[in-house]
Amino acid sequence: MFVVTGATGNVGGHVVKELADAGAEVLALTRDPEAARLPEGVRAARTDELPLTGATGLFLNPAVVWQVGAGKLLERAKESGVRRIVMLSSSSVLADLDPQENPIGARHRALEADVEATGLEWTFVRPGAFAANAMQWVDQIKAGDVVYGPYAGAQMAPIHEADMGAVAARALLADDLVGQSPELTGPESLSFADQVRIIGEVIGRPLRYEEISHEAARERMAHGFVTPEIADSLLRVFAECVDRPQPISPEVERVTGRPGRTFAQWVEDCAAAFH
Repeated sequence: MFVVTGATGNVGGHVVKELADAGAEVLALTRDPEAARLPEGVRAARTDELPLTGATGLFLNPAVVWQVGAGKLLERAKESGVRRIVMLSSSSVLADLDPQENPIGARHRALEADVEATGLEWTFVRPGAFAANAMQWVDQIKAGDVVYGPYAGAQMAPIHEADMGAVAARALLADDLVGQSPELTGPESLSFADQVRIIGEVIGRPLRYEEISHEAARERMAHGFVTPEIADSLLRVFAECVDRPQPISPEVERVTGRPGRTFAQWVEDCAAAFH
């Protein structure tokens, strides 16, 4: 049996689907099992109950782990006989740097180290920018044709969450990714301005991205969805990525046997959110 934390989230939902499609027994952990929409045959349970008995593989979403406590969850995994842990990490973790200088990388690397210390088999899936980060523009797009944000020319290679789920599921089902940390990207490097333009093309509206100052962006971010420390870290990354195409990782295609989904495909899958 495979246990998936964050099973109704952006990535966990795709992990559940991939495992279910492969015929695996899956237990989906979520805050509200009664409201979870899951594939046929998938059972649901409350995350805080940590029902790991009988599990051989565990998908770890860091957001869930940090809520319930890494020590508690990992100790429970060992006691329950879990053999393999696949963790959703971040490409902010730099393999040749210790300690990590980036706070996002440092936090993920600390959890990776906790997983390694269990002595269980592990795989760390390290994606870069999530395509779902574009959801931060939903309200602006619903309100008008201009998206305001920092560093219009900052280049990312946003990855579809379904591709993360496919790689994570493969790491649980097969042995060839044990001990590996595949870094994942989407198949194309796009600026923020490019991403907004593509959203417009898919939903049939002439959208454009208008750059605001670093200071204005920090104010918005720090009073919204991230801490000031994370806002500063993200803005530094964005500044460094201006007019610098993101290297494209071959790992999605290597692991899954097919090219990664494009950003336009992601928009098509999520188009209803922008209307």
